[in-house]
Amino acid sequence: MHRAAPVAACDRLKVIGMWNGWFNPGKVGILQRRWRLWTGGIVLVLVLLAPGTRLQAQDEASPEETSPVPALPTPTETRPEPTEEEVFFADVLVRGQPVFQVGSLTGLSASDRAQIINRRIAGLLSQTQELEPVTVQVDENRQIALLTVNNRVLMTVTQQDATDFGLTVEALAQQWADRLNQVLAQPNLAIDVLQRLNGTARQLLDDTIVLLPSLVGAILLVGLTWIVAKGVRRVGLLWAEQTEGDRSTEILIGRLCYGGVWVLGSVVALGVLGLNFATLLGTLGLTSVAIGFSLRDVLSNYISGVILLAARPFRISDQVVIGNYEGTVVQIQLRATTMRTYDGRLVYIPNQQVFQKSVVNNTDSPVRRSDVVVGIDYDADINAARQVIIEAVTPIKGVEPEPLPLVLVQQLAPSTVQLEVRFWVNSRRQSFLQVTSEASQAIKEGLQAAGIEMPTEIYTLSFRQGAIDTISAIVTEGGDQQEH
Repeated sequence: MHRAAPVAACDRLKVIGMWNGWFNPGKVGILQRRWRLWTGGIVLVLVLLAPGTRLQAQDEASPEETSPVPALPTPTETRPEPTEEEVFFADVLVRGQPVFQVGSLTGLSASDRAQIINRRIAGLLSQTQELEPVTVQVDENRQIALLTVNNRVLMTVTQQDATDFGLTVEALAQQWADRLNQVLAQPNLAIDVLQRLNGTARQLLDDTIVLLPSLVGAILLVGLTWIVAKGVRRVGLLWAEQTEGDRSTEILIGRLCYGGVWVLGSVVALGVLGLNFATLLGTLGLTSVAIGFSLRDVLSNYISGVILLAARPFRISDQVVIGNYEGTVVQIQLRATTMRTYDGRLVYIPNQQVFQKSVVNNTDSPVRRSDVVVGIDYDADINAARQVIIEAVTPIKGVEPEPLPLVLVQQLAPSTVQLEVRFWVNSRRQSFLQVTSEASQAIKEGLQAAGIEMPTEIYTLSFRQGAIDTISAIVTEGGDQQEH
């Protein structure tokens, strides 16, 4: 008994030693790392193989063609509720035009089902082989119908489809087959155009219905913007009339207020329609250079118009000279200045040209000096002539009493003494020309009444000796001929 105890104790020590040697911390860490590596590799392989298997299953055999066919819900069964991302029905398209709609099935959404059918139709249309009519194959045992073309299954009509549309499986399958036969047949140009117009109109109607609240809100906002813009422009004009007193400045302030409100209202209206302003600003940034070059002249005219309205070198109803044109300013717009010439023509001058040319404003001052030049004989008394001219000009209606008329000796011409008569009249052209004409007539009549001669120009001719002899010979010969 005493010997067995040490043996048992030794055995227990060996077992403990083997246990400690097998599960020491170093070996346990190595095993854990190996286990993690193997587990991660297996999971990675499964993740990579699972999508490929799923795609292959969808391409080679859709849930509509797999055999055996999955159990279909009976007419009394209810369809499962779709999730938020699912739709109840999706369009089947032929050449981009909707033909009919299909619903979802168990395990297959309506969008995925329509996508599979559309891919098959597109594959048939891309082939050069002539398409045969779509045929219907009814399987009464499984309560389904197959639509086939060229021995290829296009789709499966199930009892669930028949329940959705309130028809039998055979009737619904025949209806869809007839529609496919109509659109798959090569249509003439008129039918194709009508189909495309119908599809476009339908899509536009659907989009309009979806965007109807936004459109109504944008239209109401545009109307409100128009009302507010007219009110702001009116307030701006009233303020300008009380502060500026200049019609051009009033027009500028009114148009700037009106345009500013419209810009703000347009931005808000586009925001109601769902426009992304970040994208818009990016697009404008990319196209700003092209827009600047293409609209350079237009923008230059508008900027020049703003500067002209702000600087006010002339106002409406002013009589100005701009380049080769002289007349009365009728209207100052942001793009062009309108002028009525004295012969009745209406001239539109771009503001860029007005800004770049010299402008003579004849009516900036209420009065304007007129000049009349008259020549008297060298033997005449200049002081007496001055007195006669002043007495003739002063009583004329339209001649300003201040400053007084002035008579100056302008030039000593070869045959006359040139006197320049200066007097001030109203700056408006009609009065200016009329008063100047009356003054010229009064000066001429006054000098004649005073006996002061106004000789015409005297020219002195000098001839060379040879020319004189030739003229004498001609005269002598002519006299002799007359005697004979």
